[in-house]
Amino acid sequence: MATAAPSAASRIAVVTGASSGIGAATARQLAAAGYRVVLTARRKDRIEALAEEINKAGHQATAYALDVTDRAAVDEFATAFKTIGVLVNNAGGALGADPVATGDPADWRQMYETNVIGTLHLTQALLPKLDASGDGTVVVVSSTAGHGTYEGGAGYVAAKHGAHVLAETLRLEIVGRPVRVIEIAPGMVKTDEFALTRFSGDAAKAEKVYEGVAEPLTADDVADTITWAITRPSHVNVDLLVLRPRAQASNTKVHREL
Repeated sequence: MATAAPSAASRIAVVTGASSGIGAATARQLAAAGYRVVLTARRKDRIEALAEEINKAGHQATAYALDVTDRAAVDEFATAFKTIGVLVNNAGGALGADPVATGDPADWRQMYETNVIGTLHLTQALLPKLDASGDGTVVVVSSTAGHGTYEGGAGYVAAKHGAHVLAETLRLEIVGRPVRVIEIAPGMVKTDEFALTRFSGDAAKAEKVYEGVAEPLTADDVADTITWAITRPSHVNVDLLVLRPRAQASNTKVHREL
């Protein structure tokens, strides 16, 4: 099935966490699909460089430095729009891999603030703009961690369960309004920063996550899935799409060629 071109009223797509990884890849692919993408992240230099790249490619992009955990800043950001068509809640991430007994509460709090409260802030602030478009889409990029636990991941698992429940509940609450709610839950994705950030810059620990896995998912794989879901006809809602590499059967069972 051919992808549907966005209508004039719904052609603006806001992507959070767009400075790298899945967010940056999603921004590129949505721009190529005809959306005017608004790139948000804390690292202003990264999103400005990406916006320049997208614009040079003949598409449309704008960069806006934003911390999704800062509600006042999010509310100010939202005043820039009368309508938008798409919100991709991608900002998030994992910190640490300690067991519950010794996990750092500060890491847990930061993961919850970014993955859940940040998503809540953007969704609340932009939902009226999505409604006003007459054809809006909210995407929550969660994780397979939001659907199954694993040892050493409780803080991240708890945060992504929160993101999953937010999406599921929002879909119930706004049924009948012209806004879809899509959840994309990736499994093992190898990006430049995810595992490195999780392990505080320890490259050896970060590489161990993917050791022996022939082909983990890439940021482009996930972005392709997000873009596909968004560009389905308006009456089609992809409630939940879980994607993993073929080598990963679950969060705890991965085939490694060692």
